[in-house]
Amino acid sequence: MSNFLFTDEHEDFRASVRSFSQSQLAPGYMARATSSDFFWDTYRELGRHGLLGLGVSEENGGQGADLITVGIACEETAAADYNAAFTVFNASVAGGMLEKNLQPGLREKWLPGVISGELLTGLALTEPESGSDAQAMHMRAAKVEGGWLLNGEKTSSSLAAHAHGLVVFAKTSPDGGTRSVTAFFVPLDTPGISRHALNDIGFKPIGRAAVAFEDVFVPDENVMGEIGRGFQMVMGEFDYTRSLLGLICYGSAQAAIDMTVAYAKQRTAFGQPIGRFQGVSFPLAEHATYLEGVKWLSYHALALRMAGRPHTKEAAMIKWWGPQTAVRAIHDCIVLHGHVAYSEDLPLQQMLRDVSGLEIGDGTPQIQKMIVAREMFGREYLPYGAPKATA
Repeated sequence: MSNFLFTDEHEDFRASVRSFSQSQLAPGYMARATSSDFFWDTYRELGRHGLLGLGVSEENGGQGADLITVGIACEETAAADYNAAFTVFNASVAGGMLEKNLQPGLREKWLPGVISGELLTGLALTEPESGSDAQAMHMRAAKVEGGWLLNGEKTSSSLAAHAHGLVVFAKTSPDGGTRSVTAFFVPLDTPGISRHALNDIGFKPIGRAAVAFEDVFVPDENVMGEIGRGFQMVMGEFDYTRSLLGLICYGSAQAAIDMTVAYAKQRTAFGQPIGRFQGVSFPLAEHATYLEGVKWLSYHALALRMAGRPHTKEAAMIKWWGPQTAVRAIHDCIVLHGHVAYSEDLPLQQMLRDVSGLEIGDGTPQIQKMIVAREMFGREYLPYGAPKATA
C-alpha cells in the first residue's frame, strides 16, 4: 500500500467539495439523471468551483492539482451525483490530454472553455465491431493536401451527443498494427459528421452516442501527438482513468450504504430498529469492507502514478472489482429498504442503473482480469501470446 496520508490541503479541499456537492448537486440528482438533456447550468457551476480544470496546469488556466486531489473530487461529487462526477472525471482527463497533445493555437482556443464549462469534449475509440479489440478498428484517415479525410463510425462515445469536440482515433496506415493509429481532435460542427444518441437505462444526461464520419476534413494541426502513436496515447491514459473510476464507484456506493444505515436505525420491525438484526447489519458491514478496499486501492494506484511507478495491474484490478462491488452494494441497499426502494421516490434504483454502466465502459471485467493475469504470469501466457504448436 502506498505510504501517504492526505495532507491538510487535501482535507480542506475534500470538505469544500463535499459541502458544495451535498448542497448544490445532491438535491437535483434525480431530476437530472432521468433526463436526456445535458445539465449545462450545473456543468458551468462545476467550472466556477474549479472542478473542471483540476487536470490542467495553472500556466494554462487550470488548478494544476495533484492526482490525489482529482480523486477526491471524483469521490465526493459521486456521493451526491454520479453523472456530475463523471463530467468532473472527464474534464480532468480530457483537459490533461488536450493540454499535452494539442497544437498551441488549438490549445488556446479550446482549453479555456473546457475549464469553464462552456465547452464539452469527449473520446471516440470504440466502434460497432471494435470494442475490447481496439486494434481491430475500421475508422480510416487518408492523407490529403493540408490535412486528412476521416471515414468510419464510432459508437458508445460518452458525451458525444452534447460535445463540441472529440478526440477521434483512426488508422492512418493499413498494416502498422498498434503503430497505425493516430489521434485527431475533431470539432463536431465539421461538415460530414452525424450523431445518433443511444437510449441508455442509466447515464442518460451524459449522452452516449454513435458518431458517423463521411469524408470529414481535419487539418494537419488537429493531429494530436505523433502520427501513428494514438494507440499508445490512449493506452497510457487508461491506467489513470480506471483509478479515478474506482473512486466514482466508491463515492456513489458509499452514499447508498450511508442512506441505508440511516434508514435501518429508524425503521422498526418486531418492536426494534432493523439495524439490530444481523441480517441487515452484516451485509452492510461486508459491503463497507469491500468498498473501503476499492477506495484505498484506487488512491494507491494514483499515488503510484504520481511517483512514476508502474500501476497497470492495480488500475485493472480497480476497474473490474470497483464497479462490481458498487453494484452489489447498491443492490443490497435496495433490498434492505424493502418496497420503498422499488420506486423512483428514492434515488437508489437510479444509482444502480448509473453505476452499472461502468462494468462495461473503459474496459470490460474480462479484459481487466486478462491484464492482471498478464502482469502476474507474463505476456507469453495470454491466449493470443501462446507459442505456436510445432509439427
